[in-house]
Amino acid sequence: MSQGSSSSTPPTGTLPNPKLNALGKALAQVDLDGHDLPPSPAPSSPRSGRQYSIATQLVFSEGNDQYNASSVPIYQSATFKQTSATAGASNEYDYTRSGNPTRTHLEKHLAKIMRANRALVVSSGMGALDVITRQLRPGDEVVTGDDLYGGTNRLLKYLSTHGGIIVHHVDTTNNDKVQEVVSSKTAMVLLETPTNPLIKIVDIPSIANMAHIANPACLVSVDNTMLSPLLQNPLDLGADIVYESGTKYLSGHHDLMAGVLAINDEALGDKLYFTINSSGCGLAPFDCWLLMRGIKTLKVRMDAQQANAMMIARFLESAGFKVRYPGLKSHPQYELHNSMARGPGAVLSFETGDVTLSERIVESAKLWAISVSFGCVNSLISMPCRMSHASIDPKTRAERGVPEDLIRLCVGIEDGEDLLDDLRTALVQAGAMNVTIDGVSARNRTLEQVDPAEGEQIAADAAAENEP
Repeated sequence: MSQGSSSSTPPTGTLPNPKLNALGKALAQVDLDGHDLPPSPAPSSPRSGRQYSIATQLVFSEGNDQYNASSVPIYQSATFKQTSATAGASNEYDYTRSGNPTRTHLEKHLAKIMRANRALVVSSGMGALDVITRQLRPGDEVVTGDDLYGGTNRLLKYLSTHGGIIVHHVDTTNNDKVQEVVSSKTAMVLLETPTNPLIKIVDIPSIANMAHIANPACLVSVDNTMLSPLLQNPLDLGADIVYESGTKYLSGHHDLMAGVLAINDEALGDKLYFTINSSGCGLAPFDCWLLMRGIKTLKVRMDAQQANAMMIARFLESAGFKVRYPGLKSHPQYELHNSMARGPGAVLSFETGDVTLSERIVESAKLWAISVSFGCVNSLISMPCRMSHASIDPKTRAERGVPEDLIRLCVGIEDGEDLLDDLRTALVQAGAMNVTIDGVSARNRTLEQVDPAEGEQIAADAAAENEP
């Protein structure tokens, strides 16, 4: 079902909400869709009623604050007073580890934009993955990719070494390779798409179907951090769990750490919540408020970031660098990506052919900050093999085809011409470019076709946008 469609059918596995009738709406303290504000343990039901476009859903939310605050209040309290000494928790909330009104508001909002029946928030993206992998037991088998975020690889390696979990790393962009290892013993399939840092695309529907045929109880979990709910909804593509680092695009400012989980199955949601409540990794109220604020500007940020990323990718490719970006038609999985996603995102990588040259380029940039992570309003540049993926040993990186000279660009919302000019200058200063009257081109070409004139036209078009 598309974001713009509407449906009055309750989500699978839920019962019709009696509050949705006119009388209930008139008498109950509920929002326009007929929901009250449940505590964290209770699943949300955000799909009933009219379905607004994602741009509207990101911004619009309702709560039951007694003063009708336009911004959700921060309930910066560890405990909540009860009205009974004998009946346990007589109010919706008793202890913030178990639930907090600010967190509930955020979770309800996330469930809506992630097209889920329930969302949960924790203290980091890796914290979200930790909650997911706690569903595994010794002897369980996990199928995952060979191009993974370094932290994901590190956690899986620890579980295989100390937890008795069997992990199969395969090229998840090749369905035949996945089919070879998926079996009735596969308890979890863990996917990233686009992958990081090689920007490869994984066929979520095909692999999810494959896994569920082999083992109906298999949990297909998808890391959607690279695209965010704005551009892709893996639950609609067959995933059982979607998780994201809220630190990245959802927040957008790198001023908080957060992790998000989204699920449709009520029983699975209860299991994940139990782990969060027991371990105490739920997101703090102030961070919930910060994340809620960041989500509202996701579309305007991502629109600007994608436009800049496309321009940068086109320029680098025209100069003769091998660029990995699903927005380019030269990407081998361009069509597959567009069949699942509504945009290419704003992370790309390119090869220079020389590690030392890549180091000089990264260190010559001025506007592009040298930093791990992505999804921030600021543009970032890094060498994954030296930074975000340094925890993966060189032998394994080589086996997985990760070039040591690879440069990753995480494009921000700055002026596109300024970003392009700064990158061109860094490339020239590092000695990576040949400069001629026709334009600039890569000295060590990692791509056969070169079109300096096109690169100059891209730069000229960007400059023209700034002319008075």
